[in-house]
Amino acid sequence: MVDRGLQEMWTHFEALYARRGRPSIAPERLLRALLLQALYSIRSETQLMEQLDYNLLYRWFVGLNASDEVWDVTVFTKNRERLMAGEVSQRLLEAVLRQAAEHELLSEEHFTVDGTLIQAWASRKSFVAKEKPPDKGSGARGKKLLRDTHESKTDPEARLFKKSAAGQAQPSYLGHALIENRNGLVLAALATPCATWAEREAALRMLDQMGRSPGRVDEQTRPITLGADKLYQEKEFIRGLRERQVIPHVAEYEPNPQWPNWLSEQERRDPGYAISQRKRKLVEKVFGWAKLDSILRQVKVRGVKKVDWLFRLLATAANLVRLVKLIPAV
Repeated sequence: MVDRGLQEMWTHFEALYARRGRPSIAPERLLRALLLQALYSIRSETQLMEQLDYNLLYRWFVGLNASDEVWDVTVFTKNRERLMAGEVSQRLLEAVLRQAAEHELLSEEHFTVDGTLIQAWASRKSFVAKEKPPDKGSGARGKKLLRDTHESKTDPEARLFKKSAAGQAQPSYLGHALIENRNGLVLAALATPCATWAEREAALRMLDQMGRSPGRVDEQTRPITLGADKLYQEKEFIRGLRERQVIPHVAEYEPNPQWPNWLSEQERRDPGYAISQRKRKLVEKVFGWAKLDSILRQVKVRGVKKVDWLFRLLATAANLVRLVKLIPAV
């Protein structure tokens, strides 16, 4: 599956690399090595190079002969930055999804969205007061929040954040995934800075990527369903789903004037609502695999663009692990 996906991306690789100058690491080999790092939870590039030096199976997958010299860690990291400048992880994700579609493994009607906290490569002690904080805060009614007045010296784009009242706020990013409900394959993924509204905004962005933007739907567009937890139970988000011909299957709060629910009675009684709520655990399996069996618990890159690129690559790796069990070997 990786062979075929990389073959489809060959013209894009040609555009990323100049024809002159010193020869660098072939982009397809570099991407294979990064996939190994995600699949086998190799925490650093130094450890990855050590594994490639003596593990013949890793050499075979990357495309190195037994006598080939392994790359220098610094050279590998610099070439990885070049891949991150392009939409390589997104293109590989799409290439893998096309193979899943050929085997009719993707649902076209029922989806689930959720977000997870990604610990940044920074510490709480690295946060200091900004030299020039903004005059107006980003909170409600212009209230200044911590992210307006302080930033990390090691990763300025990371924010102190926590998703629950329990626990301590940590420098973090938010990873968002949109999956289909048939086999739990990730259709879209992105990472953003932390904010209370970020998960809802990211969900609408991922729906737009799927062609569900308000300007592209009409009366003949077939409605789809989207399952989500209570964090997505918000008026503007529900309205945005309806504008995109998406039936909201969002979990509801207990009757409480402080936390109102915005589903209509028809949406609440939709026969697929209960099924969507049961299918929500599929996206948690993706996050659980990425954090416990891969490298998502704490990322080793800094900046939202790099974290976003890496998160898409991890989504691709999660799909590959799942597809191995779904597509029979030939």
